[in-house]
Amino acid sequence: PVSHHVAEVLNRPLNPQAPYVGASAFAHKAGLHVSAIARAKDAYEHVDPELVGNGTRFVVSEMAGRATITMKAEEIGLEMDGAAVNQVIDDLKRLEHEGYHFEAADASLELLMRRAAGWESPFFNVESMRVITDEAADGTFTTEATVKVWVGDERFVHTAEGNGPVNAIDSALRAALAPRFPNLAKIHLTDYKVRILDGVAGTGAKTRVLITSTDGKREWGTVGVSENIIEASLQALVDSMEYALLKK
Repeated sequence: PVSHHVAEVLNRPLNPQAPYVGASAFAHKAGLHVSAIARAKDAYEHVDPELVGNGTRFVVSEMAGRATITMKAEEIGLEMDGAAVNQVIDDLKRLEHEGYHFEAADASLELLMRRAAGWESPFFNVESMRVITDEAADGTFTTEATVKVWVGDERFVHTAEGNGPVNAIDSALRAALAPRFPNLAKIHLTDYKVRILDGVAGTGAKTRVLITSTDGKREWGTVGVSENIIEASLQALVDSMEYALLKK
């Protein structure tokens, strides 16, 4: 808590790799490694994370085994039976083969696990999205996004402008959802990364979008993958908002 407070006062991000206080200081990934943690935690952690206000974190990837998924479920307070655990493992292998990367997208991973356990989002459903970019006579570009969203039995349609397609989509989504979910006003994007997954395809390559969001107290990551960078961005944005609403 002290290191986080100092970082906030200095307006500087806390290094996730920092010893003791970093988010990755007590992170564990490989399946056998996590299985061993369940049996002898002190063999892999030189101090109890709680003594320094931190906690054990399990990073899940395509290498995850049943023990990793089970412990991750316990970490987030989710009850999963054997069938659901197997479903998550199968989904992880398939999605990571397609280019998803859940090590940096804990929020998308949690949503994936909850859906495998039978959870369905009660918040909103995006019906459609459209983005238009125009070049004015003076050479400046304007971007406009229109989203159609269902919240329960209500349909919301909103259009917003932005300095780019992702900003415009984000603004339109927020405006459409604001009447029902005012808490989304506190959520903002802190990082946006794009990675080309198959460079040989040139401009038609599949892309992975990683988004980091915060509510001012905690950060979470979401991921989207598609040949269309706008679609990948929308996937990550929707996951980010659903996760924020879930935690509220």
